[in-house]
Parts: sequence; structure tokens; C-alpha cells
Amino acid sequence: MSKSKTAGAPQASVRYLGFCLVLASGFSYAQGPGAQTAQTPASGPSTATNSSAVANAQQSLYTASGQNGAQPTQDSFKGSVVTGKATEGVLDLSLDDAIQRGLRQNLGLILQSSSVKNAAGQRLEELQPLLPTVTASASIEVEQVNLAAFGIKFPGVQPIIGPFQVVDFRAYLTQNLVNVSALKNYLAAKHNFQGARLTAEDARDLVALTVGNAYLLCIADSARIEAVTAELATSKVSLDQAVAAHDAGTSPKLDVLRAQVDYQNEEQTLISAKNSLEKDKLALARTIGLPLEQVFRLTDLVPFQVLDNVDPQVAFQQALKGRKDLKAYAEQVKSASDEKTSAWAYQLPVASFSGDYGDIGTTPGHSHGTFTATGQVSAPILQIAKTRGQEQVADAQYEQARAKLSDQVQQVNQDVRDSLLDIQSAAKLVESTHSNVDLANEALSEAQQRFHAGVSDNLPVSQAQSQTEQANDQYISALYQHNVAKLGLARALGVAQSNYKDYLGGK
Repeated sequence: MSKSKTAGAPQASVRYLGFCLVLASGFSYAQGPGAQTAQTPASGPSTATNSSAVANAQQSLYTASGQNGAQPTQDSFKGSVVTGKATEGVLDLSLDDAIQRGLRQNLGLILQSSSVKNAAGQRLEELQPLLPTVTASASIEVEQVNLAAFGIKFPGVQPIIGPFQVVDFRAYLTQNLVNVSALKNYLAAKHNFQGARLTAEDARDLVALTVGNAYLLCIADSARIEAVTAELATSKVSLDQAVAAHDAGTSPKLDVLRAQVDYQNEEQTLISAKNSLEKDKLALARTIGLPLEQVFRLTDLVPFQVLDNVDPQVAFQQALKGRKDLKAYAEQVKSASDEKTSAWAYQLPVASFSGDYGDIGTTPGHSHGTFTATGQVSAPILQIAKTRGQEQVADAQYEQARAKLSDQVQQVNQDVRDSLLDIQSAAKLVESTHSNVDLANEALSEAQQRFHAGVSDNLPVSQAQSQTEQANDQYISALYQHNVAKLGLARALGVAQSNYKDYLGGK
């Protein structure tokens, strides 16, 4: 039984077709900031060159471009969403507290979580063509027809019919029975969603690396302030000795002037060191969502702990299992493969069913049920160029995804080996610079004793003070590089968020 169609009856058949490709961007931020290549001169009176590792890390934190947009970038991980207000007093902030705050408030992680929601929505959109679609409508139509206008004339019949009305309440159903292309599109969107989830999990490692580096940089600044304060006290002793010797007539005015210059240089260095600490604390607060006016102090020192006996090949195999970005790349390959199959399957027949059922009549009380049921098989006949073009595009994307995965595997291998080399190099630097500090302090003490005894002027004292400052700078920088390299290894293995304490604390 078929329903008579009216001009006002709505048509219902909405189909979502097309390709939907969501590429979950994986982050490759494996090398720790301690692995520096460019050398920047140290500021102030110090001539230490290896303190550039700290200086470069500071520059990296200070120069966030802020171009976050809707998608997370590496700069996004230097920002955060601030919640709450600053509290009175001084907030104690441990490394664990800082990282946990970062995992809640860091902007990069928040943006990546939004990308997961976006991929979930894309997956649901691609699922709809595989599910029944039901729509409903209710209409009332009033019409008057002039038969004469259509050339219809019957003797004794009025050409004007109506006005009359038609009331229609109806439900429509459409369902794809066989649609390989739509099925593959859904599977591709499903893999994209899994890739986005894995990328979000990998972003947690990036947060731990970024926050950990910022915290370690503040520790290095605090250590430098402590060292410069001690150097300032030593310079004061040397200045007092020079003044006393000059007053006694055993030392020229030049010695006093030289000691005053050294003392003032140390004062300038201390001012610069304190300023660097405050700026680095602001950068740390930005990464973890603390109000910038919040006063806080660091409670962890992260002392030097050796990390030995790490086999590069074993570490690489561990990274292959732990790196979430690798798994995200693998999901992209699967997604591209399904898109490729979908492009080929677009030329296959599609079997579908559509139907409607409703109640139609002049009034709701004078109506009768009607329905239609239609089974349909459709197939493209002549669209060779479009089909071939879609296949080529999908095949190119598949090859790109495979190449990126292959390259990322090698990148992970390099990340692991680079981190191990940085750890070994930094450990040797720590040992060497620690010895230099002891020797420089001993040389300074000897020079001060000789000057106090009147055996020599205070030029050797000034030189020894400069060497002591340089040795302290190098030692602090080596400690920072070693800790950052260990944190970089944890990120390279994919365990920075869960096991950072093991690596920073030594094993």
C-alpha cells in the first residue's frame, strides 16, 4: 500500500559520506635541554664557559612564543591554566608537587586532551552511516487546485477543487546494509582516536620533562647564589687584608683597588644570580599553573647520583615498549591503511534500505496509516578519474604514515643513545669540576696566606678568586647537565611521568 505524496511532505535521507582523517600529532621532545650545542658567554665577572648549559636552558624557558592555537606545540608546554589565587606566606614546593601540578594545569596537556575529544567526535560521526537513521515529521497542508489551469475540463465539473487539507504524521528510517567504504572510514576514525589518546599519554611525559627541567634550573640558580655568597665573603676577607696591609704601609694602594674591584664584581654577580633565580621561578610557575605573584621556595635539592650500567640496546627495547608516541604513530599507519581500503571500496555496490510509516488524512480523526519500504543497491558506473584519484591520495598518505613510523623508531633509538652519552659525559664533568673546585679553593687559600705574610701582592689572590668562581660555575652546570640528562633518558624510555624519581634519585 503506497502513500500519496504531497507537495509539503519532507524528504528524509541524510547520509554522511567522505573521508575523515585526524592525524594525532606526536611530539618528539626527547633530548633533554642539557644537551646543548651553542655556547653563550657567562655574564658578570666570571669567565666560565660551561655555565652556558644553564644559560641556554634559561633562554629556552624565557622565549616562549605563545603560539598555541587549538593544537598543542612545544611552546604550549611552557604555559598553563591558572586556577585559584595566590596564598599568603611562602609555599613549599617539592619536585613531586611541581610535576603533579603540571600534570593538572599544563597548557600543552590540556590542549592535547581537547584533541582527544575532537577525535572522539570524529569517530562518532563516522559511525553514524553504519547505524539506522530515524527522523520524524508532522505536516499540515491546505491547497486549492484549478484544473482548468492544467487543461482539464469535464462537463458539469467545477474546475476549482478545494480548498482541502492534508494532515501527515510520519517516521522515516534509512539503514546501510552493506557499505564497505563507510565501514573502513569508521575504522580509520577509530584508530585516529586511539592515536590521539596515546599522544595525550605521551604528552604527560613531556610535562614531566618540561617541569622537571624548570625545577632543576631553579636548583642550579640557588646553588649558584650560595656559591657566589661564599665567594663574596672570601672577597671581603681579601679586601680587609689589603686595606690592613696598606694601612700598615706594607702594601701599595693598587692592592686595595684590585681587591675592591673583585669585591664589587662579586656583588654584581650575586645581584645577577638572584635575578636569574626569580625569573626561572616565574618560568616554573608558568609551567605548573601557579599564580605568578605566589611566593614559593624549593624543598628538593636533587643531589648527584650516579646512573651506571645501562645497556643502550636493552634501553632501546624498553623504549619501544614504553614510548606512547610510537604507538600513536602505529595507530596512524592503521588509520591510513583503512582509508586506503575505503578509497578502493568506494567503487563497490552499496546496499541500503529506506522506509517510512505514518498516518495521513484530512484531519487526525479522519486518517489512515500508510507506509513505503524500499531496498536499493547502487554502484558507481563511470567515475574512474575520481576513484583513481582517491586511491592515489589515500595510498600517498599511507606511505607517509609508514615512513614517519619507521623514522620515529630510529629517532627513539637516537634519543636513548644521546641521553646515555650525555649522562656519561656529564658524570665525568661532575667528577672533574668537583676536583677543580677543591684545587681552586686550595690555591685561593695559599694565595691569601702568602699575601697576608707579605710574600707577594694580592694579584695571585685576585686570580685565584676568579678561578674559584669559574670552578664553582662549572661544577654547578655539570650537576645540572647530569640531572637533566637522566630526566631526558626517562623521557626517551617513555617513563618520565611515572619513574622520574628513580632517575633523578639514581639507581
